[in-house]
Order: sequence, then structure tokens, then C-alpha cells
Amino acid sequence: MLNLTYNYKLQPSKKQIEIIDHNLAVCKSVWNHALYQRKLWYNSRKCDINKCSLISEYVVEPYFYPNYHTQSAELTQAKKTNPYLKSGNAQAMQQTLRKLDRAFNDMKSKGMGFPRYKKKMKSFNLLSNKFEINGNYLKMPLLKNIKLRKSRDIPDGFLIKQVQIIKKASGYYANLMIELDVDIPLPTPHAHAVGIDAGIKSMLSTSDGNVIQRPKFLDKALRKIELLQRKLKKKRLGSNKWNKLQKRIALLHEAVANRRKDYHFKLARKLCSGVGMIFVEDINFTNWSKGMFCKQSLDMGLGQFFEILEYVCSITDTFFAKVNKDFTSQICPECGTNTGKKELNVRIHSCSECGYQQDRDVAAARVICNRGLDAAAVGAPVVKRTSAVLDSRLQALEMNSRDSGSAFPHSLFVQETAL
Repeated sequence: MLNLTYNYKLQPSKKQIEIIDHNLAVCKSVWNHALYQRKLWYNSRKCDINKCSLISEYVVEPYFYPNYHTQSAELTQAKKTNPYLKSGNAQAMQQTLRKLDRAFNDMKSKGMGFPRYKKKMKSFNLLSNKFEINGNYLKMPLLKNIKLRKSRDIPDGFLIKQVQIIKKASGYYANLMIELDVDIPLPTPHAHAVGIDAGIKSMLSTSDGNVIQRPKFLDKALRKIELLQRKLKKKRLGSNKWNKLQKRIALLHEAVANRRKDYHFKLARKLCSGVGMIFVEDINFTNWSKGMFCKQSLDMGLGQFFEILEYVCSITDTFFAKVNKDFTSQICPECGTNTGKKELNVRIHSCSECGYQQDRDVAAARVICNRGLDAAAVGAPVVKRTSAVLDSRLQALEMNSRDSGSAFPHSLFVQETAL
């Protein structure tokens, strides 16, 4: 099964904008109330069953954990007596509860943070089998026919399974989740291998000796953002001028995010060109972004880049794998000797055993490549073959694209940056 997401800029009418904003407000209320129920359940059951807590504890209803199914049933009953909930879209509210349930599952399984109350809801999802694109209009149950900027056609054979309506500073957008019933095998290890080391001084270093400097997306717009924020501080909260400045600041931040994502896709395409295997470090970038260089780390967006790189590898028949990150800057890639921990100001790797000298990040990238090749050799034999295997893997999809005259989907998270 092949799943893709296409993003389009919407051009809604005034009535459709009111419907979207109203459903966002209703979904925000549903999220906050459901989160309040869960937090109340957790707070009333803090102490263990075999001992008392030093702080006061109370046990309140519901006596069973309020999961998605119980909260969904309560929402159905509440809509019968609450006109405000009844005025919202049922599927949008149900999907909001699913998002909250997924957030709690990620908190437990992935170690992510506790879900928070929302001051503003930015999106809601709709499920239906009646989504259609007729010309420049998207036909859907809630908004009927809504106009969009059709930047590209949906390839033949794909069905629209879900639509996500998003509100941004630059306007309204729609993410179309499309699906095609086709089996695509995963890429296997082959051809030339490249290891990638992530850093702070330089964004990436490859085992081939290429060093990609850190792009300063935010730094270029920071002076203008700081100027507007100083002006915003002098305005009365909630006034018209305050709202206008808020929107200008949000537009600048959105433009920075769009430039960053566009750069990530172009860089991923460049790295996948002419290689058959890419190995990266298995790093928790959430913890990394909390360190001394948090601003620089967040500006590079390495977590997003590696997700995009993995996707681009999957459609270019490039084998992608993560390897152990420990001691990559201490091991010598030539002889395997542990040269000891280096200070951050030491930028040259020098081995006393074999005399190998190289840039510290490039040497670490070679260690990552060696570890990836060892793991790939254990899992599957590394064989020489060309990247033309993509034609056989996606032959049916490309034929449909050629017949319809539409371009083959080249990215999973393409954003239309029409500001």
C-alpha cells in the first residue's frame, strides 16, 4: 500500500471561513475537556495502592480510565444536550479525540511530553469516501465545493482517503491523504555507501569528505522578527495594531519554516544522487535540542531532515539505515583504535596507532559508514546493482503518471509557499 500526502492552498469564501473557524473552536473545546478528564484521573490516583501520599489525594469519577472509546461515547451523549457541540462536525471532533489518544500513547511508548491544553486549534481531520477534485474545486461533505490552487494533479489510481484542513498565518491549506493499492518492496543494500555525521558547526559531514555548512534560516530573518516584537510589546493586547503585528511575525516564521523544508528536500535529493546506501546516527534530536546549542539545532531541523531523507531514499531505491551513535568521534576509521574523548575545540582526528589524520566530522562519518556496512553485511549481502531498480519497483505507478500527463509524486510533505 502506497500512501502519500499532497498539500494545496485553499481559497475559501467568507461563509466557508466561518465554518472552518467555528469547527476549529469546537475541536479546541473537545480537546481541552477530554484532556482535563484524563489529567483529573491521573491526579486523583498518584499514590501507590500500598501506601499513602504526603499530599492530599482524592478519587473522582470516572473510576475507569477515560480512553478514546469512553470519551467518544460521552461526546455522542453530550451532543444531544449541548447545542454548541451539536453545531460542530462529528468526524472532526472524533478525530480530535483520536489525536489526543495518540498523544498519550506516544507519551508512554516514545517518551514524549505530556499533552497540553490548546489556546488555538490549527487543524482538524475529515474522513469520507466522497472526496473529489473537480477542476479547481475540492468536493467534500463539510464545505461542499471549496476552491483550491491546483498546483499538481493527483496521479491516476489514487483515492483520497482523508482531508486535513489547516489554518496558517498565510491562509488555509488542505492536506489530501491519498492511497494506492500497490506493493512496493523495500530497498536492499547495494552500490556505493555513504555515512552521514550530524554536527553543530557544520550541519552534515559525509564519509566522502563533503562538509555541508549550517544554513542560517532563522538568523537571516531574526533582525526583522526582533524589530516587530519590540513594536508588539508597546501595543495594547488584543488591539487591531497588535493583531496586525502578530500576523506579520507569524508570516515571517512560516516563511522560515518553508525555506527550511524546501532546503531539506533539495539536500536529500542531492545526497541520494549516485549512491545506493545511506547510514546515519540514531540520535534523539529532542534531547539534543535542549542542550547548549539549542537555537542552532532547532534552526537546522535535523530531526525533520532525517525523516525527509528516509522518505527520499525509499523512492530513489537507496537503502537507508540508522546505526549506533556511541563513540563515533573516538574510533579511528582506519584501524578501529579508540583515541579517547576529544574536546569540542579539537576539530582534527589524529590516530597515534596508524597515523591517520582527518577532519573530526568526516572521520566520524566514515565510522558510521563502516558500522552500517557491517550491519548490512550481516542482514543481507551487499551486491552491486544500479539505481534503475526503481523503475521495476514503481512501474505501474509511473505508467499511470505518464498516461495521465501528471508528474510522479516526488515528496511526502510538499508545502505550497504562496505567501
